[in-house]
Amino acid sequence: MAVIKFESFLKRVFEATGITSQTELASALNINRSAITQARKKDSIPDKWVLQLYRSFGLEPDWVETGMGQKFQKESDSDSIYKDIPKVKARLSAGGGSFEVGSEIEGYYAFRKDWLGTKGAINKMVLMNIFGNSMEPEMKDGDTILIDESQRDVLAGAIYAVGVDDTIMVKRLEKHPNKLVLLSDNKDYSPIYLQGSEINSVRIIGKVIWVSRELR
Repeated sequence: MAVIKFESFLKRVFEATGITSQTELASALNINRSAITQARKKDSIPDKWVLQLYRSFGLEPDWVETGMGQKFQKESDSDSIYKDIPKVKARLSAGGGSFEVGSEIEGYYAFRKDWLGTKGAINKMVLMNIFGNSMEPEMKDGDTILIDESQRDVLAGAIYAVGVDDTIMVKRLEKHPNKLVLLSDNKDYSPIYLQGSEINSVRIIGKVIWVSRELR
């Protein structure tokens, strides 16, 4: 997919969203104002921006990056019974951790809106693959999981995508007094205990609400 010059991207987004300044754009993207300056210098559009614009404003990724094709989601969205959920290339480790945390979109998968609505915030959902066997038998290597990034409050025993420093993984979480425990379903893996300042290094990415598996 060819990327048009940054200034053209900025003009498109301003016109489509009603945003009028880079400060407003930074707020909408949940980034620092300096990140826009850096992107302008590199003349590039970070993939996570494209994902956020899709979620927040319904802008089609192809149009955001190239100015070609349809501007907004193909659905007449309020009338459609389906919602396209983005699948990103980041992979979650069901093992020791993964450094693959990029948010580049590799495709979209349609789910019924009425079903998604019973699970969480439709516009905050994303699909990822997992690898490793630490969550077997509940989740297996190669499974695709659906994550609701709006659900970050820890419910004991629920499964979450979590980031610890530079790694991301999928684990069951439990809160103990002054301690957070990351649990694997596979008993060959020991629990991970985080306490004190270590807890501050943890990012709750979102709650896992669905898992899909291809038969082999």
